[in-house]
Amino acid sequence: MKYLTFAAGLFSATAALAEAPTLTVYTYDSFTTEWGPGPLVEKAFEAQCGCDLKLVAAGDGAALLARLKLEGARSDADVVLGLDTNLIQAARDTGLFAPHAVSATFDMPVAWEDADFVPYDWGYFAFVQNKTLSAPTSFRALADSDLKIVIQDPRASTPGLGLLMWVKAAYGDEAPAIWAGLADNIVTVTKGWSESYGLFLDGEADMVLSYTTSPAYHLIAEEDDSKTAARFDEGHYMQIEVAGKLATSDQPELADQFLQFMVSDAFQSIIPTTNWMYPAVTPEGGLPDGFATLIAPGKALLLSPEEAAALRDPALAEWLTALSR
Repeated sequence: MKYLTFAAGLFSATAALAEAPTLTVYTYDSFTTEWGPGPLVEKAFEAQCGCDLKLVAAGDGAALLARLKLEGARSDADVVLGLDTNLIQAARDTGLFAPHAVSATFDMPVAWEDADFVPYDWGYFAFVQNKTLSAPTSFRALADSDLKIVIQDPRASTPGLGLLMWVKAAYGDEAPAIWAGLADNIVTVTKGWSESYGLFLDGEADMVLSYTTSPAYHLIAEEDDSKTAARFDEGHYMQIEVAGKLATSDQPELADQFLQFMVSDAFQSIIPTTNWMYPAVTPEGGLPDGFATLIAPGKALLLSPEEAAALRDPALAEWLTALSR
């Protein structure tokens, strides 16, 4: 009888698991790692949704959009998490995204209104270095120096694309000259952020394209205060990361539930010490102490999604021309 009871219980549990709906979320690689937000987000959302949250790593943000374009309406994704304002217009132009119904009070340097995309974190791009290094204070000063930098490919990486927009927003028509000056400083261009940051930590470069918040990781997680971000006089370009639901989702209500969960304290409190960015909605407990030590850009630079879409190809051509010489 005990065996029959056990078997019946096992059958019931298996049946319940099989009946649980699955929500598939495409995101970038670092989000799903054991040290990223993914595991904690998955646990917290599944505790309230009675579902199976399936996080699918699909490269960096730009690669994520490329995969979505390739799959089109056949995509298994219900939600895409990890695009940013530089990719929003291209994502919207696919016609694959549906309007959301999220309500939230965002705490970001810019106001947010978008019918299709919901922000979950933000930050400023910056070059991270060791504190012992004499930091350049502008792109021109960096170009005039002998410092070696590692950056990410703008065709596959959102930070890489963000760097193009940063130079374009700060210098406009002078951007080609800036890239010509920086070409000799670039040690290598990696496909994604993780690879380039690893090269920097291994001592292969003096500076790496990352975020003003990156030193907080070393300070909080490693008790290492040796890293800082260089503050540039021309200002720093913002990244606002967003998520959206697919119009082809077979779980539209669950997708809406996830997007609303994304701006809740349960999700937002995870972001600072796993994604190492500023949360889009300030958590009830505020930011970790280490965030108070970060540099504050004198000027926030940000192009609208429409402006970024229009400038992407010209900026990419300028970058490729400078690096090919």
